[in-house]
Amino acid sequence: MSQNLSRSLRFTKEAVRSAHGVVAAQNQKAADIGAAVLRTGGNAVDAAVATAFALGALEPWMSGIGGCGYMMVWDAKKQAGHVVDFGAVSAAALDPADYPLAEGKGGDLFGWPAVLEDRNILGYSSIAVPGQPEGMRLALKTFGTRSWQHSLGPAIELAQEGMEVDWYLSLMATSAAKDLNRSPASRAMFLPGGFPPAPDGGGAPVPRLKNAALLASLQRLAAAGARDYYEGDLAAKLVHDFAAGGSKIAAADLAGYRARLSTPLRYTYGDKTLLLPPGLTAGPSLRDALETVAQKLDRARPLGPASFVAYAEGLTEAYEKRLAGMGDTENQGGCTTNLCVIDRDGNMVALTQTLLSLFGSRVMLPESGVLMNNGIMWFDTRPGRPNSIGAAKRPLSNMLPVLALDGDAPWLAIGASGGRRIMPAVMQLLSLLVDYRLSLEDAFHQPRIDVSVPGQPTVDPLLDAAIRTAVAARFPQTIEHGRGPYPLTFACPSAVLIGADGARIGMTEIAQPWAGMAAA
Repeated sequence: MSQNLSRSLRFTKEAVRSAHGVVAAQNQKAADIGAAVLRTGGNAVDAAVATAFALGALEPWMSGIGGCGYMMVWDAKKQAGHVVDFGAVSAAALDPADYPLAEGKGGDLFGWPAVLEDRNILGYSSIAVPGQPEGMRLALKTFGTRSWQHSLGPAIELAQEGMEVDWYLSLMATSAAKDLNRSPASRAMFLPGGFPPAPDGGGAPVPRLKNAALLASLQRLAAAGARDYYEGDLAAKLVHDFAAGGSKIAAADLAGYRARLSTPLRYTYGDKTLLLPPGLTAGPSLRDALETVAQKLDRARPLGPASFVAYAEGLTEAYEKRLAGMGDTENQGGCTTNLCVIDRDGNMVALTQTLLSLFGSRVMLPESGVLMNNGIMWFDTRPGRPNSIGAAKRPLSNMLPVLALDGDAPWLAIGASGGRRIMPAVMQLLSLLVDYRLSLEDAFHQPRIDVSVPGQPTVDPLLDAAIRTAVAARFPQTIEHGRGPYPLTFACPSAVLIGADGARIGMTEIAQPWAGMAAA
């Protein structure tokens, strides 16, 4: 999108409200599926799991059963928060010597020194053990009320129908066409006839892309249970394809994989309590950024230039600390998806799941039809660092699903996609809601800045001139770039909250036309 066009475009969305629950997701059809689960008696986790599987069928370039992620859960009955960690893990037989450094920087999301043949980014050597099916199993077993089969039903129906070929699918396939050509199964699926698919005009029926192998895998997963992906017939298919493609992931890696439950970080910001994912996520960095912002922000003054300078300073300091201590140097957006749910009882979910890059490793396993992650790219390619490539390790990530409480009561679930742009978006939205008391709809319409590169803010040209001038005076490397659906300059957030009147309210990124909200 050109800068002239981005300055003239203004996006709007109307928040969805319901007394019975709401789902916000990066695909409207997926949100509708989650809302239907709530309407028929399911709770927030039931709706989140069904929505998550549906997203894998609707936008497989973002996430799916070949991916990983984190889920934050607020259990209203027990008044407790939980983290479901289903992050990726490297193979036990992975040898760092297989990833020798080359000249320059890597060619995808991160600023690591390049690896020979991009082995950490593309192909079978970039795949980490996926956690998504196991994470959904653990979440549903621990907090859900619906059966595993019921939760997979909508995704199976979507896979039977096939993906509608619209402008967005065409755009995604075109942008990744060069690398999709590397995988025969990916090429056959997303580049039929050797070219990206395109919608027909003139009232012709909408063409669809169907993945028969993935449909069979989802049906098997529903019938045999999640652990079949790790220990059963489906696992055997995965292992066969891994071995044929040269991946070091073995049967023992799958059989030994387990999602984990942990306790969120609790952090008081203003009059709200935030529940953050701990460890190898952006949760600790969000806390660092908010601590700086809280010291610099004058809440007695209205939102203005000083506010955004404080945001830029807080984000810069947080990322400088993160880069020095955790090794994360991502400098572009990833292909992730986020969804949020609140039900009528006050249970909340914020779930972020990903393949990491657009189309992940670009490898679709031929026997199972599963598009696989490229989780090895999360590791630092330089040896001897905490996040260096290694065997049987979990890498650092930028995923940031967040819950917030008002006193002891559930209030907000929020998260985003967009790689390192996630934390700046979530931080600013939290401040707009907590410090400036904006409504959820107004907060999502407020132009933002991004400071995913420390000291180099990107400002939305729709911000007031005084704000843009103040940020540029403090940070001379500031650039202006508009907010749009592609390329992703700013993150793609989604959120749900409980209003003062008890209504469940949902919003998604206003510049993303696929993203939507649905009321129960």
